[in-house]
Amino acid sequence: MTPPATLESRIPGVPLRRGKVRDIYDLGDRLVLVATDRISAFDWVLPTGIPDKGRVLTQLTVFWLEYLKVPNHLLATEPEAMGPPFSDHADQLRGRAMLVRKTEVVPIECVARGYLAGSGWKEYRGSGSVCGVALPPGLRESEQLPEPIFTPATKEQTGHDLNISFAQMVMRVGRETAEALREQTLDIYRRAAAHARQRGILIADTKLEFGRLPDGQIIVIDEVLTPDSSRFWPADQYRVGSSPPSFDKQFVRDWLEQSGWDKNSSPPPLPEEIVRKTREKYLEAYERLTGKRLPD
Repeated sequence: MTPPATLESRIPGVPLRRGKVRDIYDLGDRLVLVATDRISAFDWVLPTGIPDKGRVLTQLTVFWLEYLKVPNHLLATEPEAMGPPFSDHADQLRGRAMLVRKTEVVPIECVARGYLAGSGWKEYRGSGSVCGVALPPGLRESEQLPEPIFTPATKEQTGHDLNISFAQMVMRVGRETAEALREQTLDIYRRAAAHARQRGILIADTKLEFGRLPDGQIIVIDEVLTPDSSRFWPADQYRVGSSPPSFDKQFVRDWLEQSGWDKNSSPPPLPEEIVRKTREKYLEAYERLTGKRLPD
């Protein structure tokens, strides 16, 4: 039986900001990030959640941070380690909350692409390049690139992030920071993609975020290599020249596209079948990549 979706957390007495998916509690020098089961599409948060989605995002992030062993913001995942009032509401937080260090967020989305898909494919068809990176002529949709490329984007408060060139990134954050982030992003992508390939998943691209600690160190923050921040494809269904199915909200987007919704008014609730199929995709991604079932 499918469990109910957790659309929001409720922890009294702590400053709170709600994002599209995460509830962010501010403890001064630390944050508690709670991944809810909210799901967004076409820049709208939908009225229907996907049960266990928030737990998948959190547990997959924890898996990758342990696997990659990169400097990051994670301090604890058990509500009891977060102290009251979080420990008093452990049931609603367990498996979906992270206590993290607060950082000065670097205002750049760091994207690594190993395959030509999404906005990269669209840009390549028009210019033969992606974010200023020239690519060989004649590449087809979803084709693997000769080498993974780094394609930064701006962090927009509303709407879509905007792709920029590396030179524009340098102007925004400085050459030293830009080069360090490019190196780290590509290293993380290569290692994660190699692991995923062994598990039958191709990571077409992924988006990472970084923050700066008071001592100047730059560390990985937010979610890491999840279906919400990456394009995961089943290796056995990959075909060059077409867009493979993905382990994310593809069922949701496809249903919304044919539902008659105008994308300018409040979105309709999702049918139970779409919720079930989408939940199964998130769980399958977690189980394939980690080799285990999502903890109860």
